[in-house]
Amino acid sequence: MRTVIAGGHGKIALRLTRLLAARGDEVISLIRNPEHAQDVRAAGGEPVVCDLERAQVEEVAAHMKGAEAAVFAAGAGPGSGAARKDTVDRAASVLLADAAEQAGVRRFVQISSMGAGNPPDPDRGEVWAAYIEAKTRAEEDLRARDLDWIVLRPGRLTDEQGTCLVTLAEPPVSPGSVPRDDVAAVIVTLLDTPEVRNRTLELTSGDTPIVGAVRALLP
Repeated sequence: MRTVIAGGHGKIALRLTRLLAARGDEVISLIRNPEHAQDVRAAGGEPVVCDLERAQVEEVAAHMKGAEAAVFAAGAGPGSGAARKDTVDRAASVLLADAAEQAGVRRFVQISSMGAGNPPDPDRGEVWAAYIEAKTRAEEDLRARDLDWIVLRPGRLTDEQGTCLVTLAEPPVSPGSVPRDDVAAVIVTLLDTPEVRNRTLELTSGDTPIVGAVRALLP
């Protein structure tokens, strides 16, 4: 499988790259900073410098030619303001989906966040509200497209070692945390299960092995 990952230097993206490359898949990682290319190569991916806040759809689509799947793993990240939550967490996802349509890439996994689709907690401030609004609007855009999409909403992300035991279901799922290792492993299994599509899924640590959790979603 040839997969394009937007935000290829992110913590989930690098884990996903390692898993895919280890089994012989080809990974094209879109990155903004050329200095991140070495980390992507070390994980087994092919880095492509492409700033999704500035790129045109034709440029992104050219990088996606021949791919079977796209994963939106980009994010403005901690320390960014409300404006970049919109330009990255929403607009860059819309751009990648536009490019996927143009390039004929039907399988599209969007990493969102638990809390999207609901009014943001006012106690968490303006930037959090902008983040949740951006994720919500990106989800809405993707659901309206003729793609084989999956919206994946992880709970609070941790760097603990993965357990491969999760709760994965349509919302609402009780709030919780989940290791980034397990998020990446869930994405691999979803990519391998094309029958699971056009679903919004929430993900936390749980008691079900990942393969079983995904199989339980089969129509």
